[in-house]
Amino acid sequence: MWESETESVRGREFGNGFFSSTKHGFNTDGFQLKGQSWYVATDIPSDLLIQVGDINFHLHKYPLLSRSGKMNRLIYDSKDPDLKRIVFEDLPGGSEAFELAAKFCYGLAVDLTAGNISGLRCAAEYLEMTEDLEEGNLVFKTEAFLSYVVLSSWRDSIVVLKSCEKLSPWAENLQIARRCSESIAWKACANPKGIKWAYTGKPSNVPSPKWNDLKDSSPSRNQHVPPDWWFEDVSILRIDHFVRVITAIKVKGMRFELIGAAIMHYAAKWLPCLIQDGELQADDMSISSHSNSWKDDNPSIQTKDQRTIVESLISIVPPQKDSVSCGFLLRLLRAANMLKVAPALVTELEKRVGMQLEQATLADLLIPNYNRSETSYDVDLVQRLLEHFLVQEQTDSLSPSPSRRSFSDKQMYEGTQRGNNPNPKSRVARLVDSYLTEVSRDRNLLMTKFQVLAEALPESARTCDDGLYRAIDSYLKAHPTLSEHERKRLCRVMDCQKLSVDACMHAAQNEMLPLRVVVQVLFSEQVKISNTLANAITLKDPAETRYQPLITNRKTLLEGTPQSFQEGWVTAKKDINTLKFELDGVKSKHVQLQKEMENLQRQFEKMSKPKPISAWSSGWKKLGKLTKMTTVENHDIGPQISTTVEHVRKPPRRWRNSIS
Repeated sequence: MWESETESVRGREFGNGFFSSTKHGFNTDGFQLKGQSWYVATDIPSDLLIQVGDINFHLHKYPLLSRSGKMNRLIYDSKDPDLKRIVFEDLPGGSEAFELAAKFCYGLAVDLTAGNISGLRCAAEYLEMTEDLEEGNLVFKTEAFLSYVVLSSWRDSIVVLKSCEKLSPWAENLQIARRCSESIAWKACANPKGIKWAYTGKPSNVPSPKWNDLKDSSPSRNQHVPPDWWFEDVSILRIDHFVRVITAIKVKGMRFELIGAAIMHYAAKWLPCLIQDGELQADDMSISSHSNSWKDDNPSIQTKDQRTIVESLISIVPPQKDSVSCGFLLRLLRAANMLKVAPALVTELEKRVGMQLEQATLADLLIPNYNRSETSYDVDLVQRLLEHFLVQEQTDSLSPSPSRRSFSDKQMYEGTQRGNNPNPKSRVARLVDSYLTEVSRDRNLLMTKFQVLAEALPESARTCDDGLYRAIDSYLKAHPTLSEHERKRLCRVMDCQKLSVDACMHAAQNEMLPLRVVVQVLFSEQVKISNTLANAITLKDPAETRYQPLITNRKTLLEGTPQSFQEGWVTAKKDINTLKFELDGVKSKHVQLQKEMENLQRQFEKMSKPKPISAWSSGWKKLGKLTKMTTVENHDIGPQISTTVEHVRKPPRRWRNSIS
């Protein structure tokens, strides 16, 4: 048992952990174990058999009845007056705790340690060994040992909390786990300069170290105590007790960087593959027994236990940015997807990753697709991470907090001191380009997903599109069956003016690119070379250019440029001349076809046009038609006119005889 200054003082107050009850002591020389049975070393034959698990205890009724309320009720309330056998199937602490309680009832000395106090305290509560039966009963003495010895010691608090794992729910109901967690939290938050108790410290390089094999690090007066001195001791706890301790530490105001480091240390111990590269294998996740005192060789953690650990770690990660590394969050996210963690926790973890996505690496971002999708990597997950990153960047730009503003100013100052320091969007853009290059080799990756991921970032995020061109080239090689229209659509995500000289030279000779894109690349390269040459002339010293002759021809100008520019210009010039020649041939063919079309159109018009007719013949034809029409009309109207004339005709006028 470890011993510190506080432990030794408290031990002397309690007789170094030994106590006994002799008020109603039973004359005995102790207990004797024979096979699977305990016997009392006395001449009086036993009159009661108590079975706890596989162990039998041959005892006497009187010592037990005088101190255990439960035994009183079982014996006196029983309908069988000659009850001689009692079975305790659910006694907390098992046969070890009952052995100590039975020795206490017989007045024998009991050795209290941090390893047995929690089980004995729960067994005393189960047996109802309270002050109502006898003053100074087992409940009182175990409670006093817990309060004055265990809780004042760092190591004892850890051991007792670890032993509470097998005493649920008794340890929870008796507040043993809560009090030990509070004690551990108080000591963990103490000033390292004032620490005088022993602690484990950093583990050795031996894999899966045993708790008793670790060397104690008792700080001396001149020894510096690191801030993470408590990590190794706390990491042996079960996940629910670890969460309780971390929660108590948060309440007491410890720095979130230390809390995050403790969580990462715990994950490295209980989920060792979480900090390794490559795919997380469920069979490789195993834990080791950290203490020989429990004699418990833990097997491989089952999937349910793995899921519980991952969910608990996600829930206690501090909300502050940079409390844990982005790589750790991504590996935790990989484990969460593999173990089918609750969707709400996965979404929360994705938002946390998006807060610091600029710190991620390509290896951490290549998360396998566990949803039985066609693609090998989870491209949709990366798309969601990128969306969370952009939302966070927009939120920070609209309402930056004072701490973030001061941090940004400091980062800007350091960037000016070191040189060009890319902003988060630029770093994420490089990361996305590298990710696209890697996943573009997957033949099942749809072009729409490639485009959406490439166009998610704003244009200002990329100052150079070489990485994007590399990803497009890789996608075209992996998907040779794309049509010309699809190739053009794919190349629209790239800005040819942002390509470097090497990328332009490669693109000019790339047969997978559409012709229009190649022309744009060559034109942009020519413009860059011209601008570079012009800037080279402008940046020269005016005093030198005053006495130097003016360079008038291109040959002389190229001789003054670097060799790489000359080679690039010669290659680009040859390609441009070749394209010009091909365009001239296409134009001549187009003109020739246009002329032939015009000739065919004229011939067609001649064939479809009627023969010409003179003016006289057309006039006579019109007059003949008019005459025929007049004759027909007269023929039809003639009888009517004659009838009407006869009807209207007046009688002959009669002349009057004149008188004169």
